[in-house]
Amino acid sequence: MTLVDLPGSKSITARALFLAAAARGTTVLRRPLVSDDSEGFAAGLAALGYRVQREPDSWRIEGSPSGPPAATASVYCRDGATTARFLPVLAAAGHGSYHFDASAQMRRRPLGPLTQALLTLGVELHHEGAHGHHPLRILARGVEGGRLVLDAGESSQYLTALLLLGPLTTDGLHLTVTRLVSAPYVEITLAMMRAFGVEVGREQTADGVVFTVPPGGYTAADWAVEPDASTASYFFAAAALAGREITVPGLGRSALQGDLRFTDVLARMGAEVEVGADATTVRGSGRLSGVTVNMRDISDTMPTLAALAPFASGPVRIEDVHNTRVKECDRLEACAQNLRRVGIDVRTGDDWLEIQPGTPRGAEIRTYGDHRIVMSFAVTALRTPGISFDDPGCVRKTFPGFHQAYAAVRRQWEAAAG
Repeated sequence: MTLVDLPGSKSITARALFLAAAARGTTVLRRPLVSDDSEGFAAGLAALGYRVQREPDSWRIEGSPSGPPAATASVYCRDGATTARFLPVLAAAGHGSYHFDASAQMRRRPLGPLTQALLTLGVELHHEGAHGHHPLRILARGVEGGRLVLDAGESSQYLTALLLLGPLTTDGLHLTVTRLVSAPYVEITLAMMRAFGVEVGREQTADGVVFTVPPGGYTAADWAVEPDASTASYFFAAAALAGREITVPGLGRSALQGDLRFTDVLARMGAEVEVGADATTVRGSGRLSGVTVNMRDISDTMPTLAALAPFASGPVRIEDVHNTRVKECDRLEACAQNLRRVGIDVRTGDDWLEIQPGTPRGAEIRTYGDHRIVMSFAVTALRTPGISFDDPGCVRKTFPGFHQAYAAVRRQWEAAAG
């Protein structure tokens, strides 16, 4: 059995950092993700005046329930979508002048539904470039709260940011959501808000799902960050393809992350999956069946399946993943183009791609600076000599040690094979 110790969840770390900053008291985060994204978020908090004390296996954050301690700040969000979307919302709850900018990649990514929601709530917000994109400036005077209608069909992060804001408003928030993608990420948000002392109401109505967020703020917590389930998908897929076994400790039945459901897809393709109390194991036979799967709720693992798909015995069709077109890159098109580059027949539509079985050939994978493209096509490389990447280092966004960890797994398997 091969055990893989993976870094903490990016999604959970970002939410925990927001909640810790907004809470009364000092929060301890245990085993947070240490990567460019999480370090960028922590640096953004520091720029806003929050005290973040970092130790090897834990971070301590002193909360400021009234908003950022700094009256003025300039925050660079790097490539981090959670940083770029959550921190302006946190700043809006305070009092001061706050400027936000991001990398060229992040400037291209949309946040219009979120900034429009803040404007509707009365936040003074100015776009300094393209509307609905960074850079922007917020002149914060607190947020009263009230009623909002939100379309979160492009990104669940818009909804998460507003849910996190709710307890920091004077009157709370009444959010009607007409469309939602990646719903399991919202479940992470609600569970974590509960752990920090806030219970959110939820009701299905004819107009959409209504979330009722009470005012009153958060209380500090001691929070252990579970391993990243999206990152685990690359190792689970490797085991399924190689006919080997992988166990990821810390991801079990009580895991918050919906992306652990990627193992259900592997099970449908023929792998054996065991989800225990505090670990998940995937055992592969090396034989994979074709599958048609809706990945709307686990779309971050879409590239993993796309990179695995050529080795299936039949076509693999991935549906309802339009939102992957507005990630770090157009992931749907990036996967299709790279599969064609290695000689695989792929058809695409607006929100789907269908991949035919084949034998990939060696080629340089164009990463588009996207960490998930690199980590996904590392799966293809298991059975494809000559695969290389134009920017292998972009994995630092979420897993700086990915290549070393993946190579260590391969060495273990090769040694076991004699």
